[in-house]
Amino acid sequence: MDQDVALGVQFAVTQADLPALRAAGRLGEYAVVYRVYRSQQGGGFGDQDSKPFAWGVLVYVDAVLARINSARGHGREWNSLDRLESWLREQGFWYWWARNDLEPWEPDVPADEAPDEAEPRPSDESDAEDAG
Repeated sequence: MDQDVALGVQFAVTQADLPALRAAGRLGEYAVVYRVYRSQQGGGFGDQDSKPFAWGVLVYVDAVLARINSARGHGREWNSLDRLESWLREQGFWYWWARNDLEPWEPDVPADEAPDEAEPRPSDESDAEDAG
């Protein structure tokens, strides 16, 4: 997957690997939750055209990023951050980073509150007075 390559993912582990990795001191303290293109249909979200994204999990093993895969070798996917949070806690993760590189975010700023670059800023006005 190109996205995993771009993020520096080196290999995959399964949920079953996590307890042994943690016991051996090889599992990092936090996970990375990240937005992925869905590859699995399920969870009542079968229409991939209207719901093309899911959440995946990366963990650090020996300080190298690994993706969590299912026992069948596919990337594990969650459609609900609430369920994912429960799963992370069950696996012994108490904090994690979240990133979403796939859905651009534009803040909803009403037009009357948007900054107008044509108006001088207070610091610009005082600089102009000092110069004159």
